[in-house]
Amino acid sequence: MTGKRSRLEMYLDVLEKISQGVSKPTNIMYKCNLSWRPLQEILRSLAEKELIEEIELDNRRYYKATEKGERTLIYLRKVIHMLHPAGSKESVMPRSKQELLMTKMSRS
Repeated sequence: MTGKRSRLEMYLDVLEKISQGVSKPTNIMYKCNLSWRPLQEILRSLAEKELIEEIELDNRRYYKATEKGERTLIYLRKVIHMLHPAGSKESVMPRSKQELLMTKMSRS
């Protein structure tokens, strides 16, 4: 079982899905495994930062990544790749758990 996602991971996941063409709020919610309220907060924040734009058509809302949002994703993918290169066995474990594990290992 994996741990909880950070806020950054949730924001990035939403931006990634919108960039891939998932545009309806309910679809975004399911694809990102989020509940409605956190999704609304994330969408509002991404729109305020001009990373996504909200489009209203026939009384329905749709979302689309802006050019700024696409550039942000490209940049963040590069950073993630540098930190976790393909094939790396590096853990994504929170720092406190890593420190606890290292302490236990050094005692053995």
